[in-house]
Amino acid sequence: MSRDELLEFDEVVAAFDPVIGLEVHVELATLTKMFCACSTRFGAAPNSQVCPVCLGLPGSLPQVNGQAVESSIRIGLALGCSIATWCRFSRKNYFYPDMTKNYQVSQYDEPLCYDGSVEVDVDGELITVPIERAHMEEDAGKSVHVGSLTGRIEGAEYSLMDYNRGGVPLVEIVTKPVLGTGAGAPAVARAYVATLRDIVRALGVSDVRMEQGSLRCDANVSLMAKGTTTLGTRTETKNLNSLKSIEKAVRYEMCRQGAILAAGGRIKQETRHWHEDGSYTAAGRSKEEAEDYRYFPEPDLVPVAPSREWVEALRATIPAPPRERLAALREQWGFAEPEMRDVAAADAVDLVAATIAAGAAPQAARKWWMSELMRRANAAGLGLADLAITPAAVAQVQGLIDEGRLNDKVAREVIDAVLAGEGTPREIVDARGLAVILDTSALQAAVDAQIAGHPDVAERIRAGKTQAVGVLIGAVMKQLGGQADAASVRALILATLEG
Repeated sequence: MSRDELLEFDEVVAAFDPVIGLEVHVELATLTKMFCACSTRFGAAPNSQVCPVCLGLPGSLPQVNGQAVESSIRIGLALGCSIATWCRFSRKNYFYPDMTKNYQVSQYDEPLCYDGSVEVDVDGELITVPIERAHMEEDAGKSVHVGSLTGRIEGAEYSLMDYNRGGVPLVEIVTKPVLGTGAGAPAVARAYVATLRDIVRALGVSDVRMEQGSLRCDANVSLMAKGTTTLGTRTETKNLNSLKSIEKAVRYEMCRQGAILAAGGRIKQETRHWHEDGSYTAAGRSKEEAEDYRYFPEPDLVPVAPSREWVEALRATIPAPPRERLAALREQWGFAEPEMRDVAAADAVDLVAATIAAGAAPQAARKWWMSELMRRANAAGLGLADLAITPAAVAQVQGLIDEGRLNDKVAREVIDAVLAGEGTPREIVDARGLAVILDTSALQAAVDAQIAGHPDVAERIRAGKTQAVGVLIGAVMKQLGGQADAASVRALILATLEG
């Protein structure tokens, strides 16, 4: 469907009530896979981290990873879930190249964690997202489509399979249908996944790197006609791997489905793929119901029965919810509420915190990440955390300013050099000779030269029009290549003209 055929977003929310449901897959940061001893290290050579168990070869027997169970329980507790006293794994049967066994070991009607909720902040409004379940399963392998410009199967010459990811421990967190969000549905979806990511990161059970696939979201969207209570037919947009994509995909599906329904058509229940390059979804395959997977209990694994003592011991390790942490940090740092909201929205809280811990003042840390570094990240199409600069380096730049060795203008040049891989800020300042000129005689010589070169400006300043001093400051700074402190230059110009 072309963009011209989509229903306008305002028209969609005027005629329909959107319903969203989000399935978030979290790869756990265990050293070994869910049911075998293979490594989970990211980036290894294809098919170098496999064995008979994760490949599902005949005669191999799986064994549950205890660390994965513990991490799953901690996630469930952080989401306010009840923890089952007894649960078991099932076989989810389907044929697809990414699963050599032709079934996935997952949990079906007996999840480890169930009935929770998460509060998310959307522009200052708290919205409760109900959690249906958080269950354990193994990840599938990865298809590599060779020759495709987009990395997807469309246009590929052939496909290869890398089974290193097959068997990596996953927790799938599934919401109940989220109703009543109206025009805010896309923003709620984004805020929910961002909050979930922050919760899991704080637990230390996953690196939640969306760009590496360790946190992925499937977004279910349907529309109900205004005044009805019957849920519409849903679509499921698979494997969204950025917060921006989640918000845009939900919005697009609302407009696409709205156009179909407004024209008297019917929505097809199917999976869809998100195309980042054009910001649209495309049909994948018809969406199966649970019975299509022919679930049955996994006969090779014993049930999981966590003791109440163990669960309560794990409950004591759960950190404060992200919202409470943000409130505490805001007070500690002295940020205004809009400032803290912007830092959180930019996913910069941990970066700012680490910069402060490295010695920078809170407002200085916020300034660098939210202005200069944000601008560079946007220009490069990167997240702030992906920039080639550490919080310690940012703190060092600010430290050089505080020492009087840099001004803001030259500091920006130093940051560019750090991003280019030239070294630490101090190394760059020394190597390039970028330190602010503190030699009084050199500053005085530059001031005298510019006063002599701009006699009319000098007379205006002597006559009391001190705003004209900016012209001389600019001229002195240009002569010195920006390597001077503007306030010191101003004071020296005024003192010279008064003398």
